[in-house]
Amino acid sequence: MPRSLEPKWLLLIHQIPPKPDYFRVKIWRRLRKIGAVAIKQSVYVLPESEPAREDLVWIVKEIDAGGGTASVCRAVFVEGLSGGQIRCLFQTARDEDYQVVEEDARALRNALKNENASGADTLKIRSKLTRLRHRLAEIGAIDFFHAPGGSAARDMLDACDAVLKNAHGRRPPAALLTVIKENRRIWVTRAEINVDRIASAWLIRRFINPDARFKFVASERYRPAADEYRFDMFEAEFTHEGNRCTFEVLMDRLGLIEPALGAVGEIVHDIDLKDNQFDRPETGGIQALFSGLVRTQPDDAARLTRGALILDELYAYFQARGNH
Repeated sequence: MPRSLEPKWLLLIHQIPPKPDYFRVKIWRRLRKIGAVAIKQSVYVLPESEPAREDLVWIVKEIDAGGGTASVCRAVFVEGLSGGQIRCLFQTARDEDYQVVEEDARALRNALKNENASGADTLKIRSKLTRLRHRLAEIGAIDFFHAPGGSAARDMLDACDAVLKNAHGRRPPAALLTVIKENRRIWVTRAEINVDRIASAWLIRRFINPDARFKFVASERYRPAADEYRFDMFEAEFTHEGNRCTFEVLMDRLGLIEPALGAVGEIVHDIDLKDNQFDRPETGGIQALFSGLVRTQPDDAARLTRGALILDELYAYFQARGNH
C-alpha cells in the first residue's frame, strides 16, 4: 500500500498507579470494549476516527481522575510496526472474541439437539442465543478490519436458529389443560402475594384459564377442595422445582413455549430467586415497580390487578421487539 494511503492511527499512552489493582483492570476493560489493541504495555492503538478519538479522550479523563496520566496522539508508523502488522493485531484480537461466540453457540446447538431437553430448557437456550447475537453485534462494531473468524461465528449462530426452527417444541399437555379449563378450578396461593405469585396468577388467567378465580390463604398447610389447584405454596400442584420459580414451572409443565413469555419468566426468576441467572437489563426497573406495588397495595386482589397491568405491558414490549 502506498505510504500516502496507509491508515492513520490514534495512540493512547498511559501510566497507571500500580494500586488499586481494580483500577488497572477497569481501564483495560474500557479499552477492550472500544476495540483498542496494545502495541506495548502502556500503549494502545485504534484506527483514527472521530468516535475513536472521543472514546479515548473519555478514558484519558478517567485515568487522570484515578491518579494516573495519559495522552492521546495521532500517529503514522514509519519504522518498526507496519500498517499491515497492526491490522493483523486487530484481526487476531477479534478472532479470539469470535471464537468464544462460536464455541458457546456450538454448545447451544448441541443442547438443542438433546431429545430430553424440556420446554424450559429450550426457552433458556433461546435467551442465551439472543445474548450471543448481541455479543456478536458488539464484536462486529469493533471489527475494524474484518477478521475472518466472524464468518464461522455467524454460521454457528445461524445453525442454532435452524435447529430451533426445525424443532417441534413441546405442545401443551392436552389432558391437563382440558381438565383445568373445563372445571374452571379455583387457584389457591399464599396471602401477601409478590412477584412470582402475581406473575403466576397473570399467566394462569392470560394463557391457561381466563375464568380462573384466585384465593389467598394464610396457611401453607391449607387443604384444597376438589375444585382447587394450589400454586407457589407448600405441597402445591405447581410450585418451585429445583432452581425454577413457579412461573417457570407452570410454563414448562403446561407447554407454554414462547420467546416473549420466556423473557418475562427470566425477569420473574431473577427477582424472585435473587440469583441474577439471566441478568436482563429490564429486571431492575421491573423489580422497582413491583416493590412499589407491594408497598402501596396491601390487598392481594388489588396487587393482582395492578401487577397484571405491568405484566401485560412487559409482555407486549417483548412481543414488539421480536428479538428477545
